[in-house]
Amino acid sequence: MSRIRIALQLYSIREECNRDLAGCLKAVADMGYEGVEFAGYYGYDAEKLREILDRYGLEIAGSHIGVNALLEDSFDNTVEFNRTLGNRFIIVPGLPEYMRNSRDRWIETANLFDRLADKLRRHGIRIGYHNHTLEFKPIDGEIPWDIFFRNTKREVVMQLDTGNAMRAGVTVDEILDIVRRYPGRAVTVHLKEYSKKSEKVVIGEGEMRWREFIDLCLDVGGTEWFIVEQESYPYPPLECVKRCIDNLKRILGI
Repeated sequence: MSRIRIALQLYSIREECNRDLAGCLKAVADMGYEGVEFAGYYGYDAEKLREILDRYGLEIAGSHIGVNALLEDSFDNTVEFNRTLGNRFIIVPGLPEYMRNSRDRWIETANLFDRLADKLRRHGIRIGYHNHTLEFKPIDGEIPWDIFFRNTKREVVMQLDTGNAMRAGVTVDEILDIVRRYPGRAVTVHLKEYSKKSEKVVIGEGEMRWREFIDLCLDVGGTEWFIVEQESYPYPPLECVKRCIDNLKRILGI
């Protein structure tokens, strides 16, 4: 089995990061996370962020960036920021309604992502898309997730969020089938727990079959980063993400 690399999506502890980003990054590194994924930069420039990450031995597993930051006049600034940061994965975490309100719009958006993938390749960066729940709600008789990924190049990263998919009614077996259906495209994935009994659960306390999912990602998905994300809090946020990685390591025997 390939080595499992675990990162944290910093949105999980966003309020704490707003108060003390450096302190949070140190705490995350001390917990055993090897990397982080950004969703906002807390007022820091790319050089300072890179300095803090290096100080605590953290890698960057990606950044969530709105699609508008990749269009027209914004493109060059976005690329320069991410190159300075050392980020290889720009992940779009949702779309404006006009880009997703019909099957044809989803195909047009897929074509846009292919063009952006070509432009970003020159800079050593890949683009990807991250699901919430709407991507699994049928539109014009088809599932938007499949419309999009059937019509994009293999180079476009499929960042599957397990918890969001399950909240949309996708079963664990169907999640596993998604990874199989798009081999080599789950380059980064979001590990988020789900339970019908309670919204406030951390990894290992819900219904996801983590060992099976991660083994499949490594064998079929081409996964480089497993990114923990926590959006409900049975404990304080920093304790939640500590429990997540501790439970995950116990499940995986690492």
